[in-house]
Amino acid sequence: MKKYIRLFVCACIGLQALTACDDSFLEEELLNSYSPTNLRDLPGLEASVIGLYNHNSTFHSVSWAQGWVSVWQVGTDIVWPTQPQGMENPYFDYNTLTPLDGAADHTWNWSYTMINNANVIIQNVESPDLTAIADADKNRINAEARFFRGLAYNILATAFGGVPLITEPLTVPRTDFVRAPLAEVNQVILADLQFAAEHLPDIADLPANRHARANKYMANQLLAEVYLRVNQPALAEAQADVVINSGRFNLIKTRYGVKANQPGDPFSDMFIYGNQRRSQGNMEAIWVMEAENPRDVPGGMTDAPQHRRNWGASYHSRAGMLPADSLGGRGISRMRLNNWVLYDLYDAGDMRNSKYNIRREFYYNDPKEQYSNIYKTKVPYEGPDTLFIINPYITKWGHFDPQDVFGYGMWKDFILMRLGETYLLKAEAQFKQGNLAGAAESINELRRRANAPLVSATDITLDFILDERARELIGEENRRLTLMRTGTLVDRATRLNTNIPGLPANRQIQGLTQTHLLLPIPQNEIDLNKDAVIEQNPGYIR
Repeated sequence: MKKYIRLFVCACIGLQALTACDDSFLEEELLNSYSPTNLRDLPGLEASVIGLYNHNSTFHSVSWAQGWVSVWQVGTDIVWPTQPQGMENPYFDYNTLTPLDGAADHTWNWSYTMINNANVIIQNVESPDLTAIADADKNRINAEARFFRGLAYNILATAFGGVPLITEPLTVPRTDFVRAPLAEVNQVILADLQFAAEHLPDIADLPANRHARANKYMANQLLAEVYLRVNQPALAEAQADVVINSGRFNLIKTRYGVKANQPGDPFSDMFIYGNQRRSQGNMEAIWVMEAENPRDVPGGMTDAPQHRRNWGASYHSRAGMLPADSLGGRGISRMRLNNWVLYDLYDAGDMRNSKYNIRREFYYNDPKEQYSNIYKTKVPYEGPDTLFIINPYITKWGHFDPQDVFGYGMWKDFILMRLGETYLLKAEAQFKQGNLAGAAESINELRRRANAPLVSATDITLDFILDERARELIGEENRRLTLMRTGTLVDRATRLNTNIPGLPANRQIQGLTQTHLLLPIPQNEIDLNKDAVIEQNPGYIR
């Protein structure tokens, strides 16, 4: 066999030698191409759109930096960092947040990758000579691409303010970017999302196997948030009302799904594996990013999401405790709910604070003989374990894989938008217009479901609405971006999450100022941009 291989190699070398003098040998004959820059058929455009969904999932599935999930929660008003190991550290020790920060850099690059990919699709589908595709299909594809471009620019605008505005594909390197005024970025976001809301399909018209694709109400929901950020609350309320009054969604108020015959409550049912999709009974869900274990479905997730590890307690580190499905699998407690959330946030009887939604009790579950004297007895809260091992945690991200007890990843769907948040966006819009009674009624829609005391107009402040967002959306929303959008990060984090007894000084919030209502522009983007100046956000020094 080795002899034949040698002969084949020699033959190839000889062919190169014989043709080296003929330049035509070097001319490439292109027989076919599916390059994103010359897509001209529906299958190719559809495949490119699917690439946007693939890229979107990478924002949520980062495993190379396990603290990525914590970046968006620690140093705010709801959690303490308990096992920080890297990327999240500058987001509670703000003195160390600089333009060299890895999380800011990743956010910037993720967003612009999404934008450029969307720009390729938009340019191709809007090409005047694209005549072989029906207008309805072109509009739908364009709407999906514009939804994701609007999503990415909204993240950039919230996190960084004005940023370079790119609305056409980049085909050659550029080093002359400048920051566009925030108002211009907002105009692009709004135009994209308005187009998406008009041309995306109604979720009721999508078959079950396409429920994960964009629907018009996703665009309405995001428009409501953007209109709030740009201080147009009447328009925000109108967008929220489109979703609420559509008749396509309803708050989950009765038990359903795979564990409906087991102890639980309607709120917790939404977050149980096997219950999260519309086709599985979750009629509150507006957008669910579906995920499958890559071991069973190749490509079922782009990486290994770390949400359970970040949010779940490290209870397995306590002798006598084993990872279990009933405990949500193996967490490592990179962050812990703070005392304000655990002891002050919820009214008595609020379903969202039930034992099915926040786990506070543990029982020894290791049957080994050495633990026979404590087996099935309650684990006491004592010593440092209270902070780092046996600490209360939300159950939304619980997931157990018996073939991966170590818990490398979390293969569970992501509810990215649901009707519960729509009511909160509407309440915020009503508050900003001075309609306090209306805001109270919007919030009471959630509180009735939660069996919480109803509120009146005199209770309504922006702080109260943000409190209610924590009650309803903790662990789901990007808390940092919410507090940056509303300009409340400094006040709420300082007032509700500092001077924590028992928490080491190096894990307390330090150095937080108004500077941190925006992230630093990545220094490498500034340095590589040699033919123009990208201004750094105020207060950040390299």
